[in-house]
Amino acid sequence: MDMKVYFPGGKRVYADYGGFTIETDQPARGGGDDSAPAPFDLFLASIGTCAGIFALGFMQQRGIDPEGSSLTMTPQFDPAAGLITKIDLELHLPAGFPEKYRTAVINAMNLCTVKKHLHQPPEFEITTVAG
Repeated sequence: MDMKVYFPGGKRVYADYGGFTIETDQPARGGGDDSAPAPFDLFLASIGTCAGIFALGFMQQRGIDPEGSSLTMTPQFDPAAGLITKIDLELHLPAGFPEKYRTAVINAMNLCTVKKHLHQPPEFEITTVAG
């Protein structure tokens, strides 16, 4: 499925994909209007929400009520390199979560498709087409 990316004005960049419009903007300090998350923010959110959906699915498959559970993601940033060097994910388990499943839920979260793509990144090919 193709994604259409376009430029509606200012520093905003939108993408139409799967029936949704994903809006991005740059923060004010980057010349944008701060009207939407920056593209890199969405990248980070995709990691957290992907891990989250695998944790949620794990609990739902076992009849564990996920009420009260959440995930905290903390990126470790190297200012010299300008890159994130580590991402810590902390799953806050719901009350009564069975001890026997702690390792298994971590294993499930490691199946996240976004994370897998970071371990085996796709090749990028960029071309141009005249208007």
